[in-house]
Amino acid sequence: MGRKQSFTETELLDMTKRLLLEHGYDGFHLKLLSEHLPGARSTIYQYYSNKEEMVAACMKRVITNVITNASSVDETDAMAALEQLLHIYVQESKLHQLLGDAHKVKTEHAKALEDLAYVDQAHAVLKVQLARLFERAQKENSLRADIPLPVLISTFFNLINTPNMMNLPAQQWSHLLFQLWIGGSRS
Repeated sequence: MGRKQSFTETELLDMTKRLLLEHGYDGFHLKLLSEHLPGARSTIYQYYSNKEEMVAACMKRVITNVITNASSVDETDAMAALEQLLHIYVQESKLHQLLGDAHKVKTEHAKALEDLAYVDQAHAVLKVQLARLFERAQKENSLRADIPLPVLISTFFNLINTPNMMNLPAQQWSHLLFQLWIGGSRS
């Protein structure tokens, strides 16, 4: 059986994400990408015209996944919803590392510019959801009202970057982090 001659767009974006996380935006280039994919380098251009379009599409894909999962969270119980969101964020804990390079993407390419605008808009939607849940939790006396919302939210976000030194499954790890966080902020 011969070597696979091509790859899907999903495989291309998965590898793009992996290499961006390993090498950063500056270390990522199409030659490196083609070395990690089967088939000819020219196949990449069937999907994207340049590095900027590919990186922006990768960022859009990752945040779209987060938005899709976050929008399916049942917000009936604010605290349960916050724990579910933390799990979603822990699953995509490299999102901020990936998006941290968005400012490096050259926006002279229309498709890249469009995808980056989507990323910004999606990020704003996530912030609104979090703020809404945190405010509700404070009003319901589930979170301390004497701690300003920005402090609660920033410490919540810092949980995402906590190294999983126990190598627990994401669900179990996010639950432990949430319990740790809530133990210091519950009224």
